Amino acid sequence: MSALPAVSELDHLDDEAVFRRLQAAKKAAARDLLRDPATLARGLDASYRMRPHLRVISEAMVGLERGEYDRLLVLTPAQVGKSTTVAEWAPFWWLCLHPEDRVAVTSYSDDLALRRGKAIRRYIQEYGDEYDLALMAGSEAAQDYETEQGGGVRSVSLGAGLTGFSVNLLVVDDPHKDRQEAESAKMRKRVHDWWSSTALKRLQPDRSAVVAIQTRWHPDDFAGRRLEEDGRLEDGGQWKVVHLPAIANPSKFGPDPLGRRDGDPLPHPKIPTRNRRALVKWWADDKKSSSVQDWHAMSQGDPQPAEGALVSRDLLRAIRDGVTEVEPQKIAVSIDPSGGGRDVAGVIGGFLGDDGRVWITHDVSAAMSSAEWSRRACLLAHETDAAVIYVEWNFGRDMCTLAISTAWKALQDEGTIPETKLMPLIDAVHAKQGKLLRAEPIAQQMVEDRVRLRGMMTDLENEWATWMPTDADSPGRIDSSCVLVYGLIPEANRGAIVHAPLPTVPQPGGAGRQPSPSAGAYGRRISK
Repeated sequence: MSALPAVSELDHLDDEAVFRRLQAAKKAAARDLLRDPATLARGLDASYRMRPHLRVISEAMVGLERGEYDRLLVLTPAQVGKSTTVAEWAPFWWLCLHPEDRVAVTSYSDDLALRRGKAIRRYIQEYGDEYDLALMAGSEAAQDYETEQGGGVRSVSLGAGLTGFSVNLLVVDDPHKDRQEAESAKMRKRVHDWWSSTALKRLQPDRSAVVAIQTRWHPDDFAGRRLEEDGRLEDGGQWKVVHLPAIANPSKFGPDPLGRRDGDPLPHPKIPTRNRRALVKWWADDKKSSSVQDWHAMSQGDPQPAEGALVSRDLLRAIRDGVTEVEPQKIAVSIDPSGGGRDVAGVIGGFLGDDGRVWITHDVSAAMSSAEWSRRACLLAHETDAAVIYVEWNFGRDMCTLAISTAWKALQDEGTIPETKLMPLIDAVHAKQGKLLRAEPIAQQMVEDRVRLRGMMTDLENEWATWMPTDADSPGRIDSSCVLVYGLIPEANRGAIVHAPLPTVPQPGGAGRQPSPSAGAYGRRISK
């Protein structure tokens, strides 16, 4: 914003001149805020939190206003500030620049559209004087009001209320209520018919701009149909698309608007942008609490079939087994260090049983530094009497070896591990290159009932049940459990299946004993 005149500059002026100078400076400062909607919001509302993704969205609105394109589609997860920026501040910003324009804000329901309309009206009432923008006397209804310059705002649900209302800027905010409506062919047809028969017919030739913001639900939802019929701007189509997935995946979606690398998290208005660990955790928790279908549609903006996961939850439930008697033949700990855009280090414990199966017994993975995960791996190896600690040959084996050796010695020096106890062998596993080639054979081992979980392991199961072969990164728990299985049954690493398995139960053929309530923590036989 422009600086106000210095006090010394005003000393020789009379009161009227001082007032004029101050007013002019105030006007200039106000005009500086009109660079884009987010700058305006930040300058007028102290509670508005600027974030990099909101800046990108806001700059895209500038391109729309300048006529660089006339269709803008913004795709983000829910609750990241896109609606506040685009459906509330942007219409006010637009009217400040074009007070004669008519703006329509539409949504799946009258209530949501009305809430947007009320916010825009409040901004006009509170801040409009600084931009020569005012409501026409007697025109203060929340749903439909006009400006003194001939412009106005109408806020209605899709399919209603635009008859007789010419539109220069159309804001489509969440055209679908929820998954149920988006999956209904009848409800989708209603939205598509509204677009072609009502929305497009209200747009004016002097200025005709549309911005649509939504969370994706279905391949044929509003965004999907628009892109199919009208195409993307870069492909010679009509829509400028700002696609901001929760976790960046440029290898799949193309260059990220924020310049993020594979695996980088999306900022959030309520989390400081520099707090990467909190952002990673937020989206990881979101993924855990979502079905595969919801995560990829709503959070990644990439609707997928419900059967897209590599391993089903039904299979994971079926391979939980806390009671079968089995004698450990070789106990091991496996490590996948944090890296490659991840902050979670995978530390998994388990053993090869005398039944020929790998039993996963412990998951102590977490967001950790190298000093932390090496210490935790050593403690787990000490606790379980592990004979070997597996690390991945492909990634930082020398660093892992040094970190583990250092941690073991430190734990012995402080008395946590007896000095007489030998450190487990550190063995590097040659896991296959590529996330899918690495994970598929282990999924197949689960199908063939050669891998079992020693009870419920919520975080590990969530990662397996929500990761898809198209994901930018395989999480630490998955990679570490793959390393464990490859270490204990090396033959699993000799081939990969052609298609990702999605069974609901393990296939018969495993040689395990029948469940027994007398089995202990490792399934060893315990005398009564």
